[in-house]
Amino acid sequence: MEERPGIQQLLQKFVLDQCSPEELAEVAAYCKTNNLTAGFPTVEEVRALLKEFPSVDQARADILFSNIMSAAKEHEETKEKRRGWYKYAAVAASIVVFLSIGWLYQNDTPEAVPAPALTGNEITLQLENGEIKVIAEGDVAALSVARGNVVAAQKGNTIVYDTKTPLEKLVYNTIKIPYGKRFQLQLSDGTAVHLNAGTTLKYPVKFIAGEKRTVFLEGEAYFEVAKDKAHPFVVNADQLNVQVLGTHFNVSSYPEDDVTDVVLVEGSVGLYTANENFDATKNTVLNPGEKGRLHKNDNSITTKPVATKIYTAWINGELVFRDMTFNNICRKLERKYNVTIVNQNPKLAKQKFNASFKNEPIDKVLGYFTELSSFDYTIKKNIITIK
Repeated sequence: MEERPGIQQLLQKFVLDQCSPEELAEVAAYCKTNNLTAGFPTVEEVRALLKEFPSVDQARADILFSNIMSAAKEHEETKEKRRGWYKYAAVAASIVVFLSIGWLYQNDTPEAVPAPALTGNEITLQLENGEIKVIAEGDVAALSVARGNVVAAQKGNTIVYDTKTPLEKLVYNTIKIPYGKRFQLQLSDGTAVHLNAGTTLKYPVKFIAGEKRTVFLEGEAYFEVAKDKAHPFVVNADQLNVQVLGTHFNVSSYPEDDVTDVVLVEGSVGLYTANENFDATKNTVLNPGEKGRLHKNDNSITTKPVATKIYTAWINGELVFRDMTFNNICRKLERKYNVTIVNQNPKLAKQKFNASFKNEPIDKVLGYFTELSSFDYTIKKNIITIK
Protein backbone atom coordinates (compact mmCIF):
# COMPACT_ATOMS: atom_id res chain seq x y z
CA MET A 1 0.00 0.00 0.00
CA GLU A 2 1.33 3.41 -0.96
CA GLU A 3 1.66 5.72 2.00
CA ARG A 4 0.83 9.39 1.63
CA PRO A 5 1.56 12.13 4.17
CA GLY A 6 -1.63 13.52 5.67
CA ILE A 7 -3.91 10.81 4.25
CA GLN A 8 -5.73 10.39 7.56
CA GLN A 9 -6.61 14.07 7.68
CA LEU A 10 -7.73 13.93 4.07
CA LEU A 11 -9.92 10.86 4.68
CA GLN A 12 -11.42 12.58 7.71
CA LYS A 13 -12.35 15.58 5.59
CA PHE A 14 -13.78 13.18 3.00
CA VAL A 15 -16.04 11.43 5.50
CA LEU A 16 -17.14 14.77 6.98
CA ASP A 17 -17.97 16.00 3.44
CA GLN A 18 -15.51 18.89 3.79
CA CYS A 19 -13.25 18.15 0.79
CA SER A 20 -12.73 20.59 -2.03
CA PRO A 21 -13.18 19.22 -5.60
CA GLU A 22 -9.40 18.83 -5.85
CA GLU A 23 -9.26 16.91 -2.56
CA LEU A 24 -12.12 14.65 -3.67
CA ALA A 25 -10.16 13.74 -6.77
CA GLU A 26 -7.11 13.05 -4.60
CA VAL A 27 -9.12 10.70 -2.36
CA ALA A 28 -10.43 8.85 -5.41
CA ALA A 29 -6.91 8.51 -6.84
CA TYR A 30 -5.58 7.21 -3.53
CA CYS A 31 -8.31 4.59 -3.31
CA LYS A 32 -7.66 3.37 -6.85
CA THR A 33 -3.89 3.22 -6.34
CA ASN A 34 -4.32 1.03 -3.26
CA ASN A 35 -7.15 -1.11 -4.61
CA LEU A 36 -9.57 0.32 -2.08
CA THR A 37 -12.45 0.85 -4.48
CA ALA A 38 -14.07 -2.54 -3.83
CA GLY A 39 -16.48 -2.15 -0.95
CA PHE A 40 -15.33 1.38 -0.15
CA PRO A 41 -18.17 3.95 -0.07
CA THR A 42 -18.25 6.54 -2.83
CA VAL A 43 -18.40 10.24 -2.14
CA GLU A 44 -22.11 10.19 -2.94
CA GLU A 45 -22.69 7.27 -0.57
CA VAL A 46 -20.85 8.96 2.27
CA ARG A 47 -22.80 12.16 1.71
CA ALA A 48 -26.02 10.15 1.77
CA LEU A 49 -24.96 8.45 4.98
CA LEU A 50 -24.17 11.74 6.66
CA LYS A 51 -27.47 13.26 5.54
CA GLU A 52 -29.31 10.33 7.08
CA PHE A 53 -28.19 11.08 10.64
CA PRO A 54 -29.09 9.99 13.27
CA SER A 55 -29.61 6.64 11.46
CA VAL A 56 -25.82 6.38 11.04
CA ASP A 57 -25.32 4.73 14.41
CA GLN A 58 -22.75 2.24 15.63
CA ALA A 59 -24.59 -0.68 14.00
CA ARG A 60 -24.46 1.06 10.61
CA ALA A 61 -20.77 1.77 11.12
CA ASP A 62 -20.17 -1.91 11.93
CA ILE A 63 -21.82 -2.93 8.66
CA LEU A 64 -19.63 -0.51 6.74
CA PHE A 65 -16.56 -1.89 8.47
CA SER A 66 -17.56 -5.49 7.59
CA ASN A 67 -18.06 -4.56 3.94
CA ILE A 68 -14.63 -2.96 3.77
CA MET A 69 -13.01 -5.95 5.45
CA SER A 70 -14.74 -8.43 3.12
CA ALA A 71 -13.49 -6.54 0.10
CA ALA A 72 -10.01 -6.46 1.54
CA LYS A 73 -9.87 -10.23 2.08
CA GLU A 74 -10.32 -10.78 -1.65
CA HIS A 75 -6.77 -9.41 -2.10
CA GLU A 76 -5.23 -11.68 0.53
CA GLU A 77 -3.28 -13.99 -1.83
CA THR A 78 0.32 -13.58 -0.78
CA LYS A 79 2.19 -12.72 2.43
CA GLU A 80 3.03 -9.37 0.92
CA LYS A 81 -0.60 -8.74 0.26
CA ARG A 82 -1.40 -10.07 3.70
CA ARG A 83 0.86 -7.42 5.18
CA GLY A 84 -0.92 -4.92 2.97
CA TRP A 85 -4.25 -6.25 4.26
CA TYR A 86 -3.31 -5.29 7.82
CA LYS A 87 -2.55 -1.77 6.68
CA TYR A 88 -5.80 -1.84 4.78
CA ALA A 89 -7.67 -2.95 7.88
CA ALA A 90 -6.13 -0.08 9.84
CA VAL A 91 -7.31 2.40 7.22
CA ALA A 92 -10.76 0.79 7.25
CA ALA A 93 -10.96 1.06 11.01
CA SER A 94 -9.86 4.67 10.95
CA ILE A 95 -12.49 5.50 8.34
CA VAL A 96 -15.20 3.97 10.50
CA VAL A 97 -13.96 6.10 13.38
CA PHE A 98 -14.03 9.15 11.10
CA LEU A 99 -17.56 8.26 10.05
CA SER A 100 -18.57 8.18 13.70
CA ILE A 101 -16.89 11.58 14.17
CA GLY A 102 -18.78 12.82 11.14
CA TRP A 103 -22.07 11.60 12.61
CA LEU A 104 -21.36 13.33 15.92
CA TYR A 105 -20.34 16.50 14.09
CA GLN A 106 -23.52 16.50 12.04
CA ASN A 107 -25.59 15.55 15.05
CA ASP A 108 -24.28 18.64 16.88
CA THR A 109 -26.37 20.89 14.63
CA PRO A 110 -29.57 22.39 16.04
CA GLU A 111 -31.76 20.40 13.63
CA ALA A 112 -30.41 17.07 14.88
CA VAL A 113 -31.00 17.71 18.57
CA PRO A 114 -34.62 17.28 19.67
CA ALA A 115 -35.87 20.07 21.91
CA PRO A 116 -36.65 18.85 25.43
CA ALA A 117 -40.24 19.03 26.66
CA LEU A 118 -40.32 21.99 29.06
CA THR A 119 -42.86 22.91 31.72
CA GLY A 120 -41.34 26.31 32.53
CA ASN A 121 -40.07 25.20 35.93
CA GLU A 122 -36.68 23.96 34.72
CA ILE A 123 -33.31 25.66 34.80
CA THR A 124 -32.24 25.69 31.15
CA LEU A 125 -28.97 26.34 29.36
CA GLN A 126 -29.18 27.47 25.73
CA LEU A 127 -26.07 26.86 23.64
CA GLU A 128 -24.71 28.99 20.80
CA ASN A 129 -26.34 26.67 18.24
CA GLY A 130 -29.77 26.99 19.84
CA GLU A 131 -29.75 23.63 21.60
CA ILE A 132 -31.47 23.62 24.99
CA LYS A 133 -30.09 21.62 27.91
CA VAL A 134 -32.12 21.09 31.07
CA ILE A 135 -29.98 21.55 34.20
CA ALA A 136 -31.10 19.17 36.94
CA GLU A 137 -30.42 20.67 40.35
CA GLY A 138 -27.89 18.81 42.44
CA ASP A 139 -26.31 16.91 39.53
CA VAL A 140 -22.59 16.30 39.14
CA ALA A 141 -21.73 16.09 35.44
CA ALA A 142 -19.50 17.33 32.64
CA LEU A 143 -21.13 19.71 30.17
CA SER A 144 -20.24 19.66 26.49
CA VAL A 145 -21.44 23.06 25.44
CA ALA A 146 -19.23 24.10 22.51
CA ARG A 147 -18.93 21.85 19.44
CA GLY A 148 -18.70 18.77 21.63
CA ASN A 149 -15.88 20.18 23.78
CA VAL A 150 -16.26 19.66 27.51
CA VAL A 151 -16.00 23.25 28.68
CA ALA A 152 -17.82 23.17 32.02
CA ALA A 153 -18.78 20.93 34.91
CA GLN A 154 -21.91 21.02 37.01
CA LYS A 155 -21.26 20.60 40.70
CA GLY A 156 -24.58 20.59 42.49
CA ASN A 157 -26.21 24.00 42.03
CA THR A 158 -23.16 25.55 40.36
CA ILE A 159 -21.75 25.34 36.83
CA VAL A 160 -17.99 25.92 36.68
CA TYR A 161 -16.45 26.87 33.32
CA ASP A 162 -12.98 25.67 32.35
CA THR A 163 -10.30 28.36 32.21
CA LYS A 164 -8.47 26.40 29.49
CA THR A 165 -11.31 26.08 27.01
CA PRO A 166 -9.74 26.05 23.48
CA LEU A 167 -11.90 28.74 21.88
CA GLU A 168 -10.61 31.66 19.83
CA LYS A 169 -13.88 33.51 19.28
CA LEU A 170 -16.79 34.46 21.48
CA VAL A 171 -19.29 31.64 21.96
CA TYR A 172 -22.27 32.47 24.17
CA ASN A 173 -24.39 30.39 26.52
CA THR A 174 -27.65 31.65 28.03
CA ILE A 175 -28.91 30.33 31.36
CA LYS A 176 -32.49 30.88 32.50
CA ILE A 177 -33.58 30.51 36.11
CA PRO A 178 -37.34 30.07 36.62
CA TYR A 179 -39.39 31.48 39.47
CA GLY A 180 -38.87 29.61 42.71
CA LYS A 181 -35.21 28.70 42.07
CA ARG A 182 -31.69 30.11 42.37
CA PHE A 183 -28.42 29.00 40.79
CA GLN A 184 -24.72 29.85 40.54
CA LEU A 185 -22.08 30.12 37.83
CA GLN A 186 -18.31 30.39 37.84
CA LEU A 187 -17.27 31.97 34.57
CA SER A 188 -14.08 31.14 32.69
CA ASP A 189 -12.20 34.04 34.32
CA GLY A 190 -13.10 32.85 37.83
CA THR A 191 -15.93 35.36 38.33
CA ALA A 192 -18.69 33.98 40.57
CA VAL A 193 -22.31 34.85 39.74
CA HIS A 194 -25.32 34.18 41.98
CA LEU A 195 -28.55 34.15 39.97
CA ASN A 196 -31.90 34.95 41.53
CA ALA A 197 -35.31 33.57 40.52
CA GLY A 198 -36.69 34.78 37.18
CA THR A 199 -33.24 35.67 35.84
CA THR A 200 -31.60 35.22 32.43
CA LEU A 201 -27.86 35.66 31.91
CA LYS A 202 -26.08 35.51 28.55
CA TYR A 203 -22.30 35.13 28.83
CA PRO A 204 -19.27 33.88 26.87
CA VAL A 205 -18.13 30.28 27.37
CA LYS A 206 -14.65 31.80 27.36
CA PHE A 207 -13.59 35.44 27.53
CA ILE A 208 -11.27 36.44 24.68
CA ALA A 209 -7.94 38.19 25.22
CA GLY A 210 -7.96 41.85 24.25
CA GLU A 211 -11.73 42.27 24.64
CA LYS A 212 -13.96 43.41 27.49
CA ARG A 213 -15.61 40.72 29.59
CA THR A 214 -19.24 41.50 28.77
CA VAL A 215 -22.33 39.65 30.02
CA PHE A 216 -26.02 40.42 29.50
CA LEU A 217 -28.45 40.33 32.42
CA GLU A 218 -32.23 40.31 32.72
CA GLY A 219 -33.29 39.80 36.32
CA GLU A 220 -31.12 39.88 39.43
CA ALA A 221 -27.57 38.66 40.05
CA TYR A 222 -24.79 39.16 42.53
CA PHE A 223 -21.31 39.32 40.97
CA GLU A 224 -17.96 38.57 42.57
CA VAL A 225 -15.75 39.69 39.70
CA ALA A 226 -12.23 38.32 39.28
CA LYS A 227 -9.70 41.13 38.97
CA ASP A 228 -8.21 41.71 35.53
CA LYS A 229 -7.11 45.30 34.86
CA ALA A 230 -6.49 44.57 31.19
CA HIS A 231 -10.04 43.32 30.63
CA PRO A 232 -12.84 45.38 32.27
CA PHE A 233 -15.94 43.42 33.25
CA VAL A 234 -19.21 44.86 31.92
CA VAL A 235 -22.75 43.90 32.90
CA ASN A 236 -25.29 45.03 30.32
CA ALA A 237 -28.67 45.34 32.05
CA ASP A 238 -31.01 46.59 29.35
CA GLN A 239 -30.52 50.38 29.30
CA LEU A 240 -27.71 50.37 31.88
CA ASN A 241 -24.08 49.26 31.69
CA VAL A 242 -22.05 48.50 34.82
CA GLN A 243 -18.27 48.47 34.33
CA VAL A 244 -15.79 47.09 36.87
CA LEU A 245 -12.28 45.65 37.12
CA GLY A 246 -12.82 43.46 40.16
CA THR A 247 -15.46 43.89 42.82
CA HIS A 248 -18.63 42.59 44.50
CA PHE A 249 -21.99 44.11 43.58
CA ASN A 250 -25.66 43.31 43.03
CA VAL A 251 -27.68 44.19 39.93
CA SER A 252 -31.48 44.02 39.81
CA SER A 253 -32.96 44.65 36.37
CA TYR A 254 -36.28 42.87 35.89
CA PRO A 255 -38.15 43.99 32.76
CA GLU A 256 -41.37 44.61 34.71
CA ASP A 257 -39.62 47.03 37.10
CA ASP A 258 -39.41 50.77 36.40
CA VAL A 259 -35.84 50.97 37.71
CA THR A 260 -32.54 49.12 37.57
CA ASP A 261 -30.65 49.03 40.86
CA VAL A 262 -26.91 48.48 41.35
CA VAL A 263 -25.69 48.04 44.94
CA LEU A 264 -21.94 48.06 45.54
CA VAL A 265 -20.56 45.89 48.36
CA GLU A 266 -16.84 46.36 47.74
CA GLY A 267 -14.56 47.90 45.12
CA SER A 268 -15.93 50.44 42.67
CA VAL A 269 -18.19 50.39 39.63
CA GLY A 270 -19.05 52.86 36.92
CA LEU A 271 -22.61 53.33 35.65
CA TYR A 272 -23.47 54.58 32.18
CA THR A 273 -26.37 54.20 29.78
CA ALA A 274 -26.33 51.73 26.91
CA ASN A 275 -25.68 54.42 24.24
CA GLU A 276 -22.59 55.81 26.01
CA ASN A 277 -18.93 54.91 26.36
CA PHE A 278 -17.69 54.87 29.93
CA ASP A 279 -15.82 57.95 31.12
CA ALA A 280 -14.89 58.00 34.82
CA THR A 281 -14.75 61.81 34.78
CA LYS A 282 -18.31 62.17 33.50
CA ASN A 283 -20.26 59.03 34.44
CA THR A 284 -21.54 57.94 37.83
CA VAL A 285 -19.04 56.00 39.96
CA LEU A 286 -20.30 54.17 43.06
CA ASN A 287 -18.44 53.73 46.34
CA PRO A 288 -18.98 50.74 48.65
CA GLY A 289 -22.29 51.00 50.50
CA GLU A 290 -23.99 53.00 47.73
CA LYS A 291 -26.88 52.19 45.45
CA GLY A 292 -27.10 53.54 41.94
CA ARG A 293 -30.55 53.60 40.35
CA LEU A 294 -31.38 53.99 36.68
CA HIS A 295 -34.87 55.40 36.14
CA LYS A 296 -36.02 53.77 32.91
CA ASN A 297 -38.53 56.45 32.01
CA ASP A 298 -35.90 59.15 31.45
CA ASN A 299 -32.54 57.27 31.65
CA SER A 300 -31.48 59.35 34.68
CA ILE A 301 -29.19 57.89 37.35
CA THR A 302 -29.41 58.69 41.06
CA THR A 303 -27.34 57.43 43.99
CA LYS A 304 -27.74 57.09 47.75
CA PRO A 305 -26.13 55.22 50.67
CA VAL A 306 -27.83 51.95 51.66
CA ALA A 307 -27.44 48.94 53.94
CA THR A 308 -26.11 46.45 51.39
CA LYS A 309 -27.31 43.38 53.32
CA ILE A 310 -30.89 44.29 52.46
CA TYR A 311 -30.11 43.87 48.76
CA THR A 312 -27.99 40.73 49.00
CA ALA A 313 -29.99 38.69 51.53
CA TRP A 314 -31.67 36.77 48.68
CA ILE A 315 -28.39 34.91 48.05
CA ASN A 316 -29.08 32.96 51.25
CA GLY A 317 -32.77 32.52 50.48
CA GLU A 318 -33.88 35.41 52.72
CA LEU A 319 -36.41 38.15 52.00
CA VAL A 320 -35.85 41.68 53.33
CA PHE A 321 -38.31 44.51 52.67
CA ARG A 322 -37.59 48.07 53.71
CA ASP A 323 -40.14 50.82 53.05
CA MET A 324 -41.44 48.77 50.10
CA THR A 325 -44.92 48.97 48.60
CA PHE A 326 -47.10 45.88 48.76
CA ASN A 327 -47.19 45.78 44.96
CA ASN A 328 -43.40 45.44 44.82
CA ILE A 329 -43.44 42.92 47.66
CA CYS A 330 -45.90 40.80 45.67
CA ARG A 331 -43.52 40.76 42.69
CA LYS A 332 -40.69 39.47 44.86
CA LEU A 333 -42.94 36.85 46.43
CA GLU A 334 -44.01 35.65 42.98
CA ARG A 335 -40.40 35.16 41.93
CA LYS A 336 -39.28 33.44 45.10
CA TYR A 337 -42.22 31.08 45.53
CA ASN A 338 -43.18 30.61 41.86
CA VAL A 339 -46.74 31.79 42.43
CA THR A 340 -49.14 34.25 40.84
CA ILE A 341 -50.60 36.88 43.18
CA VAL A 342 -53.85 38.60 42.23
CA ASN A 343 -54.39 41.64 44.44
CA GLN A 344 -58.04 42.72 44.50
CA ASN A 345 -57.44 45.18 47.36
CA PRO A 346 -56.45 48.52 45.73
CA LYS A 347 -55.83 50.28 49.07
CA LEU A 348 -53.24 47.65 49.96
CA ALA A 349 -51.26 48.05 46.72
CA LYS A 350 -49.36 51.21 47.67
CA GLN A 351 -49.09 50.58 51.40
CA LYS A 352 -45.44 50.30 52.52
CA PHE A 353 -43.99 47.65 54.83
CA ASN A 354 -40.78 46.63 56.60
CA ALA A 355 -40.21 42.91 57.10
CA SER A 356 -37.59 40.15 57.05
CA PHE A 357 -38.07 36.41 56.45
CA LYS A 358 -35.71 33.43 56.49
CA ASN A 359 -36.98 30.68 54.18
CA GLU A 360 -40.52 30.71 55.64
CA PRO A 361 -43.35 29.17 53.57
CA ILE A 362 -45.55 31.55 51.61
CA ASP A 363 -48.58 31.18 53.92
CA LYS A 364 -46.50 32.28 56.92
CA VAL A 365 -45.24 35.32 55.02
CA LEU A 366 -48.77 36.30 54.01
CA GLY A 367 -49.96 35.71 57.58
CA TYR A 368 -47.51 38.34 58.79
CA PHE A 369 -48.93 40.96 56.44
CA THR A 370 -52.54 40.14 57.38
CA GLU A 371 -51.67 41.02 60.97
CA LEU A 372 -50.36 44.44 59.91
CA SER A 373 -53.11 45.24 57.44
CA SER A 374 -56.29 43.27 57.70
CA PHE A 375 -57.13 41.39 54.50
CA ASP A 376 -58.19 37.92 53.40
CA TYR A 377 -56.52 35.67 50.88
CA THR A 378 -57.01 32.27 49.27
CA ILE A 379 -54.45 29.86 47.79
CA LYS A 380 -55.48 27.53 44.99
CA LYS A 381 -52.57 25.61 43.50
CA ASN A 382 -50.07 28.38 42.72
CA ILE A 383 -52.55 31.26 42.47
CA ILE A 384 -52.99 33.54 45.49
CA THR A 385 -55.96 35.88 45.53
CA ILE A 386 -55.93 38.81 47.97
CA LYS A 387 -59.26 40.44 48.85
